[in-house]
Amino acid sequence: MAERASEKLPADRVETPADDLWVKCPICKAITFRKEVERNLNVCPKCDHHFRLTVEQRLSITIDRGSWRELFTDLAGADPLEFTDTKPYVERLGQARQVAGRTDAVVVGIGKIEGQRLAAGFMDFNFMGGSMGVVVGEKLARLFDHALARRLPVVVFSSSGGARMQEGALSLMQMAKVALAIGRLRDARLPYLSVLCDPTAGGVAASFSMLGDLNLAEPGALIGFAGRRVIEQTTNEQLPENFQRAEFLLEHGMLDAIVARDQLRATIAQLLRMLAARRSAK
Repeated sequence: MAERASEKLPADRVETPADDLWVKCPICKAITFRKEVERNLNVCPKCDHHFRLTVEQRLSITIDRGSWRELFTDLAGADPLEFTDTKPYVERLGQARQVAGRTDAVVVGIGKIEGQRLAAGFMDFNFMGGSMGVVVGEKLARLFDHALARRLPVVVFSSSGGARMQEGALSLMQMAKVALAIGRLRDARLPYLSVLCDPTAGGVAASFSMLGDLNLAEPGALIGFAGRRVIEQTTNEQLPENFQRAEFLLEHGMLDAIVARDQLRATIAQLLRMLAARRSAK
């Protein structure tokens, strides 16, 4: 599981001087006025590197204004294993909740994209690395069942380091629980679009994020199960430079499309319209 952002900065963390007016791209090293990057949907205007977004930023550029209603906000996890590493898990949870302003690493609800109603989930990498524990699995499973009851399509934006180690086997059980909920949605011929953002790894990559009727990704997103170093040490082989990047996965048939951020909202809307038309024609 990835550590909390306050303890270990993500590899592509935006570097800024103390005045916070400028952004340094980790790829091309260009220094750009922050407002210019924000106007460009937090994409580097020089090299098109896609910076990670917060849940609030993702919501604002995806969901129609005024249409969003968050669901299951009262769900909050505890410490079932009384887990302690360098600090008690209950303390980590409390700190993550205080920093993120939410109970866990996913936000789910219903809204509209270009006027089309849908159920949607947004994973929060800033909450303990977007790790999937009991609450994340429960909220996502309920989201799919809520969509099934109301005949809505589902879109989930994944950004996660994987299953939450502090919840042990209970976190791994969420992989199956969410997959079963997706199966119920599929049996009802309702579409599920999965959008893989940077990073999508571990148990999340090995479960619901790759189970979409269509799997989309943002450019350059890191997607994979085990880490590159673990695979190289296990196989004793040197991996390609772009291994586990979205472009590599698309080339090898693991994704349906890579969509730039400025095209993502329109693409999702178009796909939902096409799938809805196909469903109504049968």
